[in-house]
Amino acid sequence: MNANTQHNPKIVCNHIWKIFGTNPEKTLRDLDHSLTRSQVQEQTGHVIGIRDMSFVVDQGETFVVMGLSGSGKSTLARCLSRLIEPTAGEVLIDGADVIKMNNHELTELRRNKMSMVFQHFGLFPHRTIIENIAFGLEIKGIKKQQRLEKASEVLEMVGLGGWQDNYPRELSGGMQQRVGLARAMAVDPEILIFDEPFSALDPLIRREMQDELLSLQENLKKTMVFITHDFLEAIKMGDHIAIMKDGVTSQIGTAEDIVSTPADAYVREFTEDVPRYRVLSVGKVMLPARNVSLSDGGPVVSKNDKLDSLIDILASCDNPCCVVDESGELCGEINKSIMLKAMSTRV
Repeated sequence: MNANTQHNPKIVCNHIWKIFGTNPEKTLRDLDHSLTRSQVQEQTGHVIGIRDMSFVVDQGETFVVMGLSGSGKSTLARCLSRLIEPTAGEVLIDGADVIKMNNHELTELRRNKMSMVFQHFGLFPHRTIIENIAFGLEIKGIKKQQRLEKASEVLEMVGLGGWQDNYPRELSGGMQQRVGLARAMAVDPEILIFDEPFSALDPLIRREMQDELLSLQENLKKTMVFITHDFLEAIKMGDHIAIMKDGVTSQIGTAEDIVSTPADAYVREFTEDVPRYRVLSVGKVMLPARNVSLSDGGPVVSKNDKLDSLIDILASCDNPCCVVDESGELCGEINKSIMLKAMSTRV
């Protein structure tokens, strides 16, 4: 995750609704808000895809939208770029409302500011890898030599140097997804939207792609919206996570917030099998500093350190560790007992 995100809103969604049916605007206008999704469908014949969803994505952060099939997460991803038209609400990108954009403005947004990466790679089988990657630049009217140079640069970035003259059919699924990622990055977008990009890959390749994307994000610091149905992937990738159910947001927060204080039983189910020591920070579980002092010369850890980084330290130390805040002041202590408790199934 990107620990250095700027607190500067890049995407602001205000009260987004998407209702599928023949007359969604009237359905929303007459809606009894106490009704569930299934009740609305039964009474009106319309389906609520997204229900009054609001959130903010800061510039340079990865915002993960997580939910099971039918939760509305992919519908939301498509509403951000208006591949699906929202029924109501605002999607502000750098303060401009995407929903009010005309066709020309929307085309410019998709060509220059925003790219999408889907689960199904959508590569052109008759084009070489380098030509696939350069496609977005071709659409923008970039001259051939310049776009091939840029495509080659991105090809190296995603670890596919030497494959530029091959065709998609000659690449594995993981390699094809790297091409899809490279094609999205070649136009140098400010925003990348990923709709379950790794879900069709084998587990090992999936982890490699997650690590690759995290590594790229460390250097590029793009604003990313990442859709997934896998909670472990969500906590690995996301600076903030929105958990959706039936078109509604159950909880939005950091992985640590969600694991330590799940908002409801639905969220709690996802967190039960999470290795908490990889998510929780020292500050979440430390005790007041009663038995330690910075002058003791013992181990000192930051309250922002993840618990898994303390395993070796506490294993070789019988005494509690000092915990310091951002300014280096003593703010608590942590010992083996607290660590073992935090590593248990529940905290």
